[in-house]
Amino acid sequence: MRILVLGGTRFMGKHLVDELLREGHEVTVGSTGKTDVTYEGEPERLVLDRGEESSLLPAVQGREWDVVYDMIGYSPDEARLACRAFAGRTGRFVFVSSLAVYEPAERAQREEDWLPEGYPVTGTDRHSLSYAEGKRQSEAVLAAQADMESLFVRPPFVVGEDDYTRRLHWHVERVASGLEIGMPSPDARVQFIRSDEAGRLLSWLKSAPLSGPVNACSGGSIPLRELAGMIGSATGRRPRLTTEVTEQNGSPYGVEGSWYMDGGKAAKAGFRFERQEDWLPGLIGRLAEERLERAGRSDSGLS
Repeated sequence: MRILVLGGTRFMGKHLVDELLREGHEVTVGSTGKTDVTYEGEPERLVLDRGEESSLLPAVQGREWDVVYDMIGYSPDEARLACRAFAGRTGRFVFVSSLAVYEPAERAQREEDWLPEGYPVTGTDRHSLSYAEGKRQSEAVLAAQADMESLFVRPPFVVGEDDYTRRLHWHVERVASGLEIGMPSPDARVQFIRSDEAGRLLSWLKSAPLSGPVNACSGGSIPLRELAGMIGSATGRRPRLTTEVTEQNGSPYGVEGSWYMDGGKAAKAGFRFERQEDWLPGLIGRLAEERLERAGRSDSGLS
């Protein structure tokens, strides 16, 4: 298959590209070229700015792909640009959306709990909307495009040792340093998917018998308080949680209420998700070990 990955230069995008190359597909990575990345193979590199019409349209002019993945679309304007660029030129457009399209709830969200068809599109660029609303309205624009089949992949918090956002790393550092973590609702349940599992799912979706929204989550969820306790066990320090959230102590996972999903749609179609409980403690343990090693090098004067 001929496959274009827009923004597949790091984190789950890199895992997707590596997975596609291992499978023997003809892969093109479309990016600005500013991120130096080595893949497990050699994709074609297409230099472009995903959000700029004057860059994207000439770069893809006259070309077709069986599947296009959009890892870096955030606004209805960017979704409209994708429609102009790829409608009629790809068999499937896979848009990476987010758990954020759902409102927090005390149950696992299913795809039908929020559907993009008919949703009002009121914004323009990514600066005119919140992250969540930008993803909702992007899905709505793509859902209305009749000349291009679109899938909307909705991951929760994506984690891994290669996580450039370092949100889980931040929690490990705070607990290990004895610093407070501000969470408005410590008993809220959250959910994760590991970056390499997300890459495998995205690759599988290129030909999966699915359409519309697809939840992309490891099995299970965890209360934030329990997550902090797991980090405490790995670091040997008791977590200091507070509901008095400040700019300095506010957790990147500090949700107001439980926010997690049901991955049954993809599972029923044949994708086997890992269980969060099977890998999350190990990941936290490795992050704690890395933090300890860094601290040791710092104490010894090594960089």
